[in-house]
Amino acid sequence: MKLYIKKGDTVKVITGNDRGKTGKVIGVDTANGKVIVEKVHVVKKHTKPSNTNPTGGVIEKTLPVSVSNVLLFCKNCNKAVRPGFRFMEDGSKVRYCRKCNEVIE
Repeated sequence: MKLYIKKGDTVKVITGNDRGKTGKVIGVDTANGKVIVEKVHVVKKHTKPSNTNPTGGVIEKTLPVSVSNVLLFCKNCNKAVRPGFRFMEDGSKVRYCRKCNEVIE
C-alpha cells in the first residue's frame, strides 16, 4: 500500500476521539495502512510484574491509527492538506501542498 505520510511528518487527526489533535509520526506500517502518532490514541495497559517491569502496574501505550484518519499538516499555511505530487527539474518526486502550492519537506 502506498502512503503519502512518512516518519517524522506532522499530521492532524480528522476523525475519532482524538479529532483535532496534531502530532509527529513515530512509525509507519505500510502493510496495514496504519501510522503511530505521538500523543494520539494513548491507552492504559495493566501489566503483571516481570523481569523487564518488576513492579508491574499501569503503563500508557500509543496504538496505531488508520492512515485514512489523518491528514498531513502544512506548516506554511497552517492547514491539514492531502498533498499532491510533482516532479522537479532534476527528476526527483516531491510532495507539495495543494492549498499554498509550496513543497513539503
